[in-house]
Amino acid sequence: MAANIEIKAKVNDPLALQERAESLSDTPASIIHQEDIFFHTPQGRLKLRILAPDRGELIHYQRSNAAGPKRSDYLIASTADPTALKAVLTASLGERGVVKKRRTLYLAGNTRIHLDEVEGLGDFMELEVVLGPGQNDEAGETIASELMAKLGIAEADLIDAAYIDLLANRDR
Repeated sequence: MAANIEIKAKVNDPLALQERAESLSDTPASIIHQEDIFFHTPQGRLKLRILAPDRGELIHYQRSNAAGPKRSDYLIASTADPTALKAVLTASLGERGVVKKRRTLYLAGNTRIHLDEVEGLGDFMELEVVLGPGQNDEAGETIASELMAKLGIAEADLIDAAYIDLLANRDR
């Protein structure tokens, strides 16, 4: 199972964060429109990420709900027919909810910097430090903390929940 160290934070000034992310990035930004359909599951989270009518990813992941750097273990399977896969998963597991977002992706070394405009929630950012072979959690947490400082992310802005959970709490 692949793993990364993640943080998620609310963004108050998206343009300033974008400038900082661009200065740290090794490559130009990519814009990705994502629709994540979450399904009920007894363990972890399961989502179907629709990227295009003929391209999607089924992603299972487990991570704690804690603010600050945390480990996420995940499995990804690609699909050329996300619509059919969605029908199968909805029929067998039931849908928990949908998250739609416009993601701006920057790459800085082994870290993905995401600037997310989440429908119904606002602006957020995520760091995903991809752990390499033999790299421990502490090394990833150090990288995440250093990037947080360079990006100007305050501890007070960190959040401990997934977008799907924030949407569910908003709708209660």
